[in-house]
Amino acid sequence: MSPRRPDRRVSRPGPAAGSRAPQVRPAPVASWAEVERDLADPGRRVTPPCAHFGVCGGCDLQHLDDAHQLRYKVEAVRETLLRLGGLEMPSQVEVIPGAPWAYRSRTQLHADTTERGLEVGYFERHSHDLVAVDQCPILVPELEELLPGLPGLLRDASRRRLDLAAGDGGAVTAAPPVEGLPHGTVTTRVGDFDLAFDARCFFQGHRQLLATLVEKAVGDGEGEEAVDLYAGVGLFSLSLARRYRRVIAVESDTLAARFARNNARLNRIVNVAVESVAAEAWVARRDDKAPPPDRVILDPPRAGVSTRVRSWLFKRRIPHLTYVSCHPAALARDLRRIRQAYRLDRVALLDLFPQTGHMEVVAHLSAREWPSADAAPETGE
Repeated sequence: MSPRRPDRRVSRPGPAAGSRAPQVRPAPVASWAEVERDLADPGRRVTPPCAHFGVCGGCDLQHLDDAHQLRYKVEAVRETLLRLGGLEMPSQVEVIPGAPWAYRSRTQLHADTTERGLEVGYFERHSHDLVAVDQCPILVPELEELLPGLPGLLRDASRRRLDLAAGDGGAVTAAPPVEGLPHGTVTTRVGDFDLAFDARCFFQGHRQLLATLVEKAVGDGEGEEAVDLYAGVGLFSLSLARRYRRVIAVESDTLAARFARNNARLNRIVNVAVESVAAEAWVARRDDKAPPPDRVILDPPRAGVSTRVRSWLFKRRIPHLTYVSCHPAALARDLRRIRQAYRLDRVALLDLFPQTGHMEVVAHLSAREWPSADAAPETGE
């Protein structure tokens, strides 16, 4: 919900699906049934402000008012954790709404040549057919205002994909470089820290909720050592460094890892060590004789964590484990497979993706007493 996380990059405004398998387009609803009468409360329905709604694959909830969107998404997370993970959410769950429009500070667009010439837009729902767009009301204004001029700037469809990101002060960056569009590094202030990145990097897209996400994920814990797996450009690592004597930021993408190191220097933080290695390789070489870290934060790709990482988490019983996920089904699967070793203490739900069916989940867990000798994490995918 980047080169580092190809299954979490977006081909449309909402988080992309993780599967790369060919998609079979479902038959239109009308071939199965016709709606005769809507018995639901008509007050929950609104007129979608985007002319592309219903065709573009980015947003699927613009026809519902904001309050109903939030309620339905919270219930969907609750049901998913219970059905797929066998986990009851705590009775007190913090639900944090986000600005419903003009919030998204990064996007991925596609270009193609049609009978109307070069067009730029998003993919149609359940397909790779292009929906040309000249507006996208969930984008921050500085990105949305670029849309009408993109066909003229791209000139041809040799650049099939274009990533755009916005920083503070109206700064915009594009990748790959396009004549007439700015590219390079932009900076965003998150809490007390300045974070630099460019359009090739994964970076959380809801501008107004970035500081809140960090606050809810990092919390007020303290200790000797914290590990930030899937660290990106250091969004959580920098805040962890104020609470733990040393922080290890594990990031497989070399570009993101370079930004993470530079961001630590930019903010004069000296107790963050960035290791540019896959999470699986890092846990494999971690000395099992050493004590476990006091804290681990996971913010994995949409598909969740691998069997190797789950097994390490189960074996090491991290005292305080935080799992940040944009895909509740993957979260439920992963927590189910380590639940003999951890208990679910707190959950915060942040609506980082208004107008879509997605919700960011921050799950805080703590280690149980060591399970029986024959206990083992479930390993099926």
